Amino acid sequence: MSEGGMAPEWWEEACAALGARDALLATLIARSRPPAVAPSGDAFATLARAIVGQQLSVQAARRVWERLEGGLGAISPQTVLQAGAARLREAGLSGAKASWLVDLAEHFIAGRLDPRRWREMGDEEILRTLLAVRGIGRWTAEMFLIFHLWRPDVWPIDDLGLRRALVRHAGLPQKAPRRVWLEAGERWRPWRTAATWYLWRSLEAEIVVY
Repeated sequence: MSEGGMAPEWWEEACAALGARDALLATLIARSRPPAVAPSGDAFATLARAIVGQQLSVQAARRVWERLEGGLGAISPQTVLQAGAARLREAGLSGAKASWLVDLAEHFIAGRLDPRRWREMGDEEILRTLLAVRGIGRWTAEMFLIFHLWRPDVWPIDDLGLRRALVRHAGLPQKAPRRVWLEAGERWRPWRTAATWYLWRSLEAEIVVY
């Protein structure tokens, strides 16, 4: 997603509900403006960019992406498959990432990832289809649900920023078991995406959008 858009249509309802029943969220919401982000409009490019950027700095990922665009033109399942893994490596991708991009393209071409169906699918069903692609882990898939599909009730407990915020504001121990991180978000259902956003904002003035 890119900055300069608008909040999803459910955002005001989420903030009203969270602020009315939770003192912490009421405070965080009052401190921050709502998100102004817009979907990229291209699911394949969004996921491909996420794969390219894994374990790279923002600047390094941007350089690799620009080389890909320079070599392939538009980044699409068709152009990636036509290029093949060897040509993708020439743009600066590791062998693993090149093969992952090819796998992603094959999933789109075969219809195993079909954006037209996602509106009718639940979050966990979409996550399962995304996790079937090599190179896409749960964190990447959850960021896609939040920033591309704008799903309202995503709770990405593997995100380090969210955990840092919960340690600071909710008093959770840094080495709490997974169950504790999961349970921490239960009070914010069905608006955990908005809760996550404001917890992130409590630590950072700006949030990297995916």
